[in-house]
Amino acid sequence: MFNLTYEFKLKPTREQVSLFDEWLEINRRVYNYALGERKDWYKSRSCQINACSLRHEYMIRANTPRPTYASQCKSLTAAKNEHPNLKVVNAQVLQQTLKRVENAFVAMWEQNHGFPRFKKPGRMRSFVFPQLNKEPLKQGQINLPKIGWVKFRQSQSIPDGGAVKQARIVKRVSGWYVMLTVQWNVSVAPILPHGEALGIDVGLTSFVATSNGLLVKRSRFFVDAECQLKFLQQRVSRKRIGSNNWRKALQKVAKVHEYVSNCRKDFHRKLSHQLCDGAGMVFVEDLNLIGLSRGMLGKHCLDAGFGQFFNILEQTCLKRGVYFQKVDARKTSQICPNCGTQTGKKELSERTHVCESCGYKTDRDVAAAQVVAIRGLAAVGHTVKMLSEGKFIGIPEMKESPGF
Repeated sequence: MFNLTYEFKLKPTREQVSLFDEWLEINRRVYNYALGERKDWYKSRSCQINACSLRHEYMIRANTPRPTYASQCKSLTAAKNEHPNLKVVNAQVLQQTLKRVENAFVAMWEQNHGFPRFKKPGRMRSFVFPQLNKEPLKQGQINLPKIGWVKFRQSQSIPDGGAVKQARIVKRVSGWYVMLTVQWNVSVAPILPHGEALGIDVGLTSFVATSNGLLVKRSRFFVDAECQLKFLQQRVSRKRIGSNNWRKALQKVAKVHEYVSNCRKDFHRKLSHQLCDGAGMVFVEDLNLIGLSRGMLGKHCLDAGFGQFFNILEQTCLKRGVYFQKVDARKTSQICPNCGTQTGKKELSERTHVCESCGYKTDRDVAAAQVVAIRGLAAVGHTVKMLSEGKFIGIPEMKESPGF
């Protein structure tokens, strides 16, 4: 199976927009209720046995099972009799909201994410249709369950032979969007290592440094917009909460944030295509992105968007037939790529790599990218052949065949 996601901008009518907003609010309340039920259960199990809190205690029976996705789906079915407004929304859409709560707890346990938080009014921005009709698409229109045909701007064509498996409706400050997940019943052969190897080192001084000497300066998308955001957020704080002027001021802040996000994503996509030109293998560092975001330079690391760039680069490599792999990122700036000796830890102000053993001299980030390329070639079982300008070509190791 091969899946691709296409994003289009919707052109709904006023009645459909009001219906979308109503569905978002109902999904938000279902999300908060399911989260509150799980949170109360955990709190009741974390209180002390020999003492009670002076404020409150969570009194839940000891034999009460832990709330799960399956149990909350059953409770949702029973709750529709008491709350008829739940019947307005498609049943599968509400189940996907409960699945979203389950995924938030799984991410907290397995990916070191924070504890899931309740969503304030306006913070729920999407809902999912996990299943559509047999023929949900026609030229510039999509048929959504319980909503009907909705127009959208078909900016690109969808290849034939695929089945639309899922539709996600997303609300942004610039309008409503639909994300269609299309599935083809084909098997995609894995991309094998071939051609020229390209090592990539990311950083804050140079956003990207490659093993062939390319240095790309980091664009400060959020930092450049901070002054404008500060001014607009001050205007929001001076408005009465809930008023029309307060909502208009919030919209202006949201537009700046969306513009910054779009600029960053556009920069990552264009750069990923540039890096794939002429490369057969791309190797990047396997960084601890959560640790970087919580460090002293966390704001600048989040502004650079290393995680999003790696995801987009991996997708671009898949589309263009380039092999992609992450390698160990430890001590890449402390090893000489020419002779392999460890030169020791460098200060951040030291931007040039000079090896005392062999005299190899180059930019610090370029040297780290060359070490990444060498580690990548070793990981795929290729020998390293270095050409001029720091280019590497991987040669498969020849294994002796048994004699006959």
